[in-house]
Amino acid sequence: MKQLKKMVVLITVFSVFSSTTSAFASDTTITEVFTDAFYGGAIGALVGGALMVFTKKPADHLNFIAYGAATGVLVGTGYGLAKSARAFAEVEDGRVNFALPTISPELLVSPDSRHTTVAWKADIIRGTFN
Repeated sequence: MKQLKKMVVLITVFSVFSSTTSAFASDTTITEVFTDAFYGGAIGALVGGALMVFTKKPADHLNFIAYGAATGVLVGTGYGLAKSARAFAEVEDGRVNFALPTISPELLVSPDSRHTTVAWKADIIRGTFN
C-alpha cells in the first residue's frame, strides 16, 4: 500500500513538473484541465463501482471506487495537459511559446498495397503567418 501511494505521488509530481505552460497561454487551459480531471474521476468512480458489483462480497471492496476515481483523475489530468499543448513551439502574434508536443496516431493507407499502418506524429512547430 505504501508503494502504491509513493507511485501515485511520484507520477503526480512528475506530470505536474514535466508539463510546461507559457505565460501567454489562454485563460481556459486550467479550466479545461480541471474539467477533464473531474470528468475522469467521475467516470473512474463509476467504472470502479461497476467492477465492485461483480465481486462475491461487494461491501468488502469499496476501495474499487476510490481506486477508479484516483485513476480517472490522473488519466483525465494527463489528457487535459496533452490536449492543451499541441506543438513544441507555437508562433502567435510574433511571440514564440514552447510546450510539450501532443503525440497522436495517424492511419496511413498505402495506395499500392492498400495496407493500413499506424504512424505516430508530433507537431514540432505550428503558427499563423500573415
